Amino acid sequence: MIISVASGKGGTGKTTVAVNLALSIEDAQLLDCDVEEPDAHIFLKPDIKEIKSVSSMIPLIEKGRCSFCRKCAEFCAYNALFVIGPHPEKGLKGDTILFPNLCHGCGGCVLVCPEGAIREGEKEIGRIIKGRCGEIDLVYGELAIGEPMPSLLIKAVKRELNGDKTVIIDAPPGVSCPVIHSVYGSNYCILVTEPTPFGLYDLKLAVGVMRELGIPFGVVVNRSGMGDRGVYDYCKDEGIEILLEIPYMKEIAISYSRGVPFVKVIDEWREQFLAVFDGIRSGLGV
Repeated sequence: MIISVASGKGGTGKTTVAVNLALSIEDAQLLDCDVEEPDAHIFLKPDIKEIKSVSSMIPLIEKGRCSFCRKCAEFCAYNALFVIGPHPEKGLKGDTILFPNLCHGCGGCVLVCPEGAIREGEKEIGRIIKGRCGEIDLVYGELAIGEPMPSLLIKAVKRELNGDKTVIIDAPPGVSCPVIHSVYGSNYCILVTEPTPFGLYDLKLAVGVMRELGIPFGVVVNRSGMGDRGVYDYCKDEGIEILLEIPYMKEIAISYSRGVPFVKVIDEWREQFLAVFDGIRSGLGV
């Protein structure tokens, strides 16, 4: 079973929920797909077993063979290639220009080039780190500095998914493409929010994404006891189950600040997260 943990905004406690849930169940694999700011390892402190580089295809252009036919530029949906035709009367020889930050590495330009002037090259986009903490297998990605497309690395992290385990996916914050790539294929998604107007606004966006993707979901309210009742009223009106409330309390904040998951400090919370997991599994008939 694959359970993703997402939120419409950052700072709601998404990683806190993912880590504490993984620690509360047996034989789990945690995939940290927040590759721009992975932090599950800060709490789990895993024994690192493997680090490997991840590369993406990038076109290499042999300009001496290019006929400036523009077929590569016409094919590219992301405008990563721009062709300037030759103008001998103006002294221009022509050029084919690649904008590497726009390239998605699909390889289509290689296939459509009639002159064979484009071949596949590689650029490193980040790395994957694999480790173990007790019974938890942790896999997380670190996007290379300046790399604009986290989705390519997220896909690489998800290729490490172990279908024999219960998989917890810590998705990036927000509702953009990286989030969709992270939660896609999940059996269930936990949406973490906070009881504030900002939390409600972003929760509505996240709910819209889950409904569009057809992924069953429920809500965890973090820092309950602060803010207002807007999130609760919305969930009641929409028929959305509130799976768990994590109170705004000093002991949890201290544990978090020390990089210690609070299920290791307050024993009863392990049972509460386990009850959430059992409820999800029962609801899905797994």
